[in-house]
Amino acid sequence: MERAGARATEASARCATARVPEQDPGARGGVRRSSVRGQVLDALRAALVDGDLAPGEVYSAPALGERFGVSATPVREAMQQLALEGAVEVVPNRGFRVARRGARELGELAEVRALIEVPVMLRLARSVPAGRWEALRPLAEATVTAAAAGDRARYADADRAFHRALLGLSGNGQLVQVADDLHRRSQWPLVTGPVHARRADLVADAAEHTALLDALVAGDLGVVQSLVREHFAGS
Repeated sequence: MERAGARATEASARCATARVPEQDPGARGGVRRSSVRGQVLDALRAALVDGDLAPGEVYSAPALGERFGVSATPVREAMQQLALEGAVEVVPNRGFRVARRGARELGELAEVRALIEVPVMLRLARSVPAGRWEALRPLAEATVTAAAAGDRARYADADRAFHRALLGLSGNGQLVQVADDLHRRSQWPLVTGPVHARRADLVADAAEHTALLDALVAGDLGVVQSLVREHFAGS
């Protein structure tokens, strides 16, 4: 309990430094409110990935609003969206509790993602020309840069962007949306074990991206199949 309390205090201190950018006072109210809500949602998602919002801890909208420099309303709206996504649960008269996930749930997510993404990637590997794969190089390099810096939130964004771009070559927007939602869920921290992914794990994951892209550009289907399956096995 003492360790959990210390972790929550440390997380609170990190969140306290976060601020949502000030809005243009000349913007229309509806647009401004929507923009703030979106920025708060992005900030909360980053805090989840970083472990700044600890699994099992309860956070109130007014307190989070004070940390982010906004009112409680956009925080509450953003938290309601996260509740729909399964990241938090509503605690009546208190706020929102960050979901407690275990290794089993993470394994289930990896299995479903593999069922969706692996067949699509293998099909695309047989039909997409090398030039289109090479165009994704900056996205793969962005994951390498974020991993080397140990920036977990930036890595999470870059990781999903790379996978979205790969799957986007299928032309199936619904598939991309479903896969991205599952991917986002897989990035939330576990209640057991280290709160943060180790930098070495991020670096290894990013290296798999570049190796996969190299194999796709080269048209080496055997290597592509091996790398794709290993990538999800390690998720």
